[in-house]
Amino acid sequence: MNIENTRESFVQLWLRLEHTRRKLLEERKLFCIRRVLQLWFGFAATDDFIWEVCFRMSDVLDDEIPVGGYDLLPSPALFPRKHRELLRAIVSVKLGISMYRVHLSDLDAAYSVAFPQSTPLNVNKKKKH
Repeated sequence: MNIENTRESFVQLWLRLEHTRRKLLEERKLFCIRRVLQLWFGFAATDDFIWEVCFRMSDVLDDEIPVGGYDLLPSPALFPRKHRELLRAIVSVKLGISMYRVHLSDLDAAYSVAFPQSTPLNVNKKKKH
């Protein structure tokens, strides 16, 4: 699996994530972080790799959203924030870069390409006070 810090790569990751969700649903298996990583990376998805992805996700997400290897993931089209951080963490770990060096604008734009009927992502937009 070729992962890059580009919009095209992010589109493929979003689409692959949805494909994986459907595949696991058909097989009646859990759609969780551990299962996704094991399917995508095979034997390279060691416990240390899975822990690192979960750890990086939990640093960014609020305390309200638990992050663990076996936590069920909702549909990416319905609840994209956790999936956004999952993909961001995967790219970060695989490329050996900081989470802050992942191009969020491209990741958010790729979501709109992969899920055109969904509300666009833009977590970093300025809030009105």
